[in-house]
Amino acid sequence: QINLPVIRQYVDYLVNEQDVKNVFVNGTTGEGLSLSIQERKQLAEEWMCQGKDKLDHVIIHVGALNLPECQELARHAAAIGAGGIAVIAPFFFKPTNKDELVAFLQKVASEAPEVPFYYYHIPSLTGVKIPVEDLLDGIKAQIPTFQGVKFSDTDLLDLAQCINKNETGEFEFLYGVDEQLLGALAVGANGAVGSTYNYLGRQTTLMLQAFAKPDLALARKYQFLTGEFLNFVIKLGFGVAQTKAVMTFVSGIPMGPPRLPLVDASSEFIIKAKAKLDSIVWPDGD
Repeated sequence: QINLPVIRQYVDYLVNEQDVKNVFVNGTTGEGLSLSIQERKQLAEEWMCQGKDKLDHVIIHVGALNLPECQELARHAAAIGAGGIAVIAPFFFKPTNKDELVAFLQKVASEAPEVPFYYYHIPSLTGVKIPVEDLLDGIKAQIPTFQGVKFSDTDLLDLAQCINKNETGEFEFLYGVDEQLLGALAVGANGAVGSTYNYLGRQTTLMLQAFAKPDLALARKYQFLTGEFLNFVIKLGFGVAQTKAVMTFVSGIPMGPPRLPLVDASSEFIIKAKAKLDSIVWPDGD
């Protein structure tokens, strides 16, 4: 079941301990697609409430398998003052080309006409592999609120082509593959949304600062150490359930088990993952 009272503690932890002031609610790590519409609304409301005056941006994912639910969630997000909404491509009956996808996204975005809109591109889970570069052509005319893309794909060529097209800088590209963030920054990504920032947010902020200086050697050190941890846990079997377990032992906040069909992380995983994370010496001495 969803655990609303823990969100206040969660917000304070992200802001004070991880230097994270922006959140993406009801996404993949939050198991948004495994929740009921009512649960998603309750979570969105609680994040908006607890994040008031503490968080800079709250983007709410409103994607679902059917259009009416997406539209209902978009209206709700607008009503509670969300800073942005995001939508994945529907993934049972899938859009097969750019025009079908844009038509779907437009029908959702139009229900929240004052709210910045993001397309959430995650082809590994949706199976919708329409290049984002194609999607951008003329999209502002069809979706005036289009703000950018949560780009959760390893295809840096597609990302680079998007950024090359974005000469005026009107769109944001928030990268979603944490172990490749530095590569995405190099081609022009201007933000990131990812699960590791729950527990490695501070180190990632230091990487971003090193990249901006630029001190590429230091930035690479942070990226390589994040990658070392992720490479280790991926070999053990790493998904949403395991992410919750890592976040629980790092933060001390009970993140709880996942919802079926996902199953909880094993005690063996927790022991090995904790030992690995504890063994890493970050450049800031932590």
